[in-house]
Amino acid sequence: MSEETKFAKLRRFNLIMGFLHLIQGVLMIVLSNDTTYPIFTNYLTFNPESLSLVPDPKLFYELRFGPAVAAFLLLSAIAHFSLASFGYNWYVKNLKKGMNPVRFYEYALSSSLMIVLIGMLVGMWDLGALILIFGINAMMNLFGIMMEYHNQYTEKTNWTSFIYGSIAGIIPWIVIVLYFLGSINSSDAKPPAFVYAIIPTIFVFFNIFAVNMYLQYKKVGKWADYLYGERVYIILSLVAKTLLAWQIFAGTLAPV
Repeated sequence: MSEETKFAKLRRFNLIMGFLHLIQGVLMIVLSNDTTYPIFTNYLTFNPESLSLVPDPKLFYELRFGPAVAAFLLLSAIAHFSLASFGYNWYVKNLKKGMNPVRFYEYALSSSLMIVLIGMLVGMWDLGALILIFGINAMMNLFGIMMEYHNQYTEKTNWTSFIYGSIAGIIPWIVIVLYFLGSINSSDAKPPAFVYAIIPTIFVFFNIFAVNMYLQYKKVGKWADYLYGERVYIILSLVAKTLLAWQIFAGTLAPV
C-alpha cells in the first residue's frame, strides 16, 4: 500500500471517528438529566471568636454533568473533523515527521476535563484542586508534543519528555485515589457504585496511551509504522471517552 493511500484511509478514519464522537456528544446532551455537582471555593476567613483563620467554603458553581460529559466528546469530534478537512495537508506533513500536535492539544483539553469529572465523582469539589489536576494532566499531554518534536532531531530516542510526562500524568490519579479511598472509609459519603468501575477502567486506558507511545519509539512490530500508532491513538481515544461517558450516563445521568 502506498503512503498516499495510507494517508487517504487515515483521513476517512478521522472523519468516521469525528461522527462517532459527535453523535455520542449530541445524545449525551439530549438524553441526560439535570444532575449537577457542586464546585466550592475554600478561602480562609478570620474568626473573631477564636481569633484565628478558618476555612470558609462557599458554593462557586453547580456544574451540569450532562453537557460537561458531552464537551469532551465534542472536543474530539472537532479535532477529527479539522484533521480530515481544512487541516489535512498540515496533518500529513506532521505525520511524515512522526508527530501530530493536534492530537495532544485535544487530549490536553478533553482528557483533563475527563480527569476533573472523575475527581468530582469521588468528592473533589474544591475549585483550586480541580484547576490543579486539570492543569497537570494538560501538561502531561504537552510533554507528549515535546517528545515527538524533540525526537525529530535526535539520532537516538530521548525519553526525557516521556518520563516527565508520565510523572505528571500519575499525580492526578494519586489524588483521585486518595479521595476515593477517603470516601469509601466514610460511612455517610461513599461514592456511587458505578464509580468503582470508572476508576480502574479509565486509569488503564489512560496508561495504554503511554504504552502506545513507547511501542512507537521502540518500533515494536506494527508500531514500526508511525501511522499504525496513530490509528491506535484514535481508537484508544474513542474507547476511553465512550466508556467514561456511558458509565457516567448509566450511573447518574440516565432519565428516571
